[in-house]
This record gives sequence, C-alpha cells and structure tokens, in this order.
Amino acid sequence: MSAWSDFRRPSPSGCTERFSGGVSVFFKTRCGRSAYRCRMSPRFDAIGLVVSDMAASVSFYRRLGFAFPEGAEHEPHTEAELPGGLRLLLDTEDTVRSFNPGWQPPSGGGRTSLALRCDTPGEVDRVYEELLSAGHQGDLKPWDAFWGQRYAVVLDPDGNGVDLFAALPQ
Repeated sequence: MSAWSDFRRPSPSGCTERFSGGVSVFFKTRCGRSAYRCRMSPRFDAIGLVVSDMAASVSFYRRLGFAFPEGAEHEPHTEAELPGGLRLLLDTEDTVRSFNPGWQPPSGGGRTSLALRCDTPGEVDRVYEELLSAGHQGDLKPWDAFWGQRYAVVLDPDGNGVDLFAALPQ
C-alpha cells in the first residue's frame, strides 16, 4: 500500500485522482487519457449569449438553422438544442440583471464568436448573402483562406461574430 492510497478516489471516467493535504497534484499524475477527459468533472454543455433584443436574435439564429421554440422571441430566456447535445442559450440583458444587478454589457466587442461549418464553399457564400439580404452586417466577405477553408464572418444583432466556413476542395 502506497502513501497515496488514503488520498485516491476514482473519478467517473475511471481515473484515479490524487490529493495530498487537500492540494491537487494532478499535474504530476498521468492516467493514459487526455487531461480534459480524465480530470474535469464539469462538462461543456451550453453556450450562453446575452442579447439586447430577443426577437432580433432569435430571428437571426433561426436563419442559421437553430430551432428555438415557438414564441421564443417573446421570452426573457430561450434555448436551442444543437446536434451532439450542446445548447445555445439566449438571455436578455434584463434577465441577467435580475440575478446580477451590477451586470453591464462588455465594451469593445469582438471577443465572442460562434463558428458554423457549412457543407460546401458555395453554402458559405449563399448563407452570407442571405443574412446580408435580411439586413444583417457582414464583417468579413467570403474568401478562400490560406488554411484551406472558404471563410466568412457575419455579425449577430449584438455584434458577436458568426464565422461561416467549409473545407475547400483538395
């Protein structure tokens, strides 16, 4: 029996986590799996955006294929489930202030973006043009990026970047 035996506990992933006097020594241990899968108990579940105009945001994301419930544009909070089980959460500024009264929208913008994979380079162009035709602002016109993708950026109603991309033919 090792000196560590009293401090070992199995995690849900089957890895053994070590503690010494309440201080984690994860950085010293290996379990044969990636650190993310092995050590983290919180799981990535949702992406949350605070929106200034729920109706405009729901309309924008519906154009991109997000399935919000009927009437979502009139709610202070709504969610759309994404393939793979992730969710996109939208909350109005007033909703956030209801539990965090001092909350203020960030200034400067450009720190958050969502990246949406399209099936073809032509779809990148089509979706970009459809969004511009609907009155949304383009940030980067479609172009053939040096990393091998057709790539464009359009802004949602709150100025968040929405990247559209597809692999270029080989």
